[in-house]
Amino acid sequence: MTAIPGSRVGGEPPATGVDAVVVGGGPAGLSAALYLARYGRTVLVFDSGHGRSTHHQTNRNYLGFPDGVSTVQLRGLGRAQLARYGNAQVLHHTITSVAGDAEAGFIVRAQERVWHGRTIVLATGVLDHFPHFPGWESYVGRSMFWCITCDGYENRGRNILVVGHTDAAAGEALQLHSLTDRISLLTNSEIDAISPTFRQRLGSAGIPVVHDHIGEAVGTDGALSAIITRGGARLGLDVVFSIQGANPGTVLARQLGLRLAPSGWIEVDAEQKTSVEGVYAAGDVTNLHSHQVTAAVHEGAQAASAANYFLYPPELKAT
Repeated sequence: MTAIPGSRVGGEPPATGVDAVVVGGGPAGLSAALYLARYGRTVLVFDSGHGRSTHHQTNRNYLGFPDGVSTVQLRGLGRAQLARYGNAQVLHHTITSVAGDAEAGFIVRAQERVWHGRTIVLATGVLDHFPHFPGWESYVGRSMFWCITCDGYENRGRNILVVGHTDAAAGEALQLHSLTDRISLLTNSEIDAISPTFRQRLGSAGIPVVHDHIGEAVGTDGALSAIITRGGARLGLDVVFSIQGANPGTVLARQLGLRLAPSGWIEVDAEQKTSVEGVYAAGDVTNLHSHQVTAAVHEGAQAASAANYFLYPPELKAT
């Protein structure tokens, strides 16, 4: 693989940097890196090894995989595809700071190392607020989900516990009711913020609300069978849908001064351009709703294409 320059913090910076730094090794980041590599650009991908695509999730609505494809397998396929290009490299570092601009170039740092890039693609994803109990991570993507679009169909007719204390959780429970009549809701919070309107709707649908916290979970090999609340109630179930919200990974975006949407997500245009020239964003970090692998792959490709065009000299641009 072609050597890509880097240097120690405080040492002499490399004489040249890469064309693009991609922060995030999920579907959006890998898609962006693949497109950039095929444009002939030098690319560094920084993969922290965390995020939604590292769970046990199986994606069944991505075209071309009739039996579904696990997100971990999809990451692996993407990495293998990218490895065919000597001008791209994946590094297992968590970027802690980023600075610079399109004119002078961007500097990204991780621990004691620093790298330089002419453009940046942020594909930093989100942090989901799953219920925490011993061994909770082993259930994510197997019997604990967050997305009706991704996993509702496979759980039709099953006993579903929705966890959340807001109207968003109540709305998800009502939407899931179209797939099964065995629905209940656990707030798992000191606060019950479900409005009277949604509480009435839940009651009309026959969906009980339990205002209590998760005490412990019962299950084996990733399959939940019950939740025991702190108050001692035993809630039998087949699956949990966690609707406790998520926070976008905008630490680096804030360091660069990117404009954020009122929701807190990175604001981008149709080409995944941010408010800062030379910086692009793709995947779940850019949008409050369309958190799908298909959307992430598309946005990564679009961000890469926009970054590639930005990198052309003026004489190669029609506008």
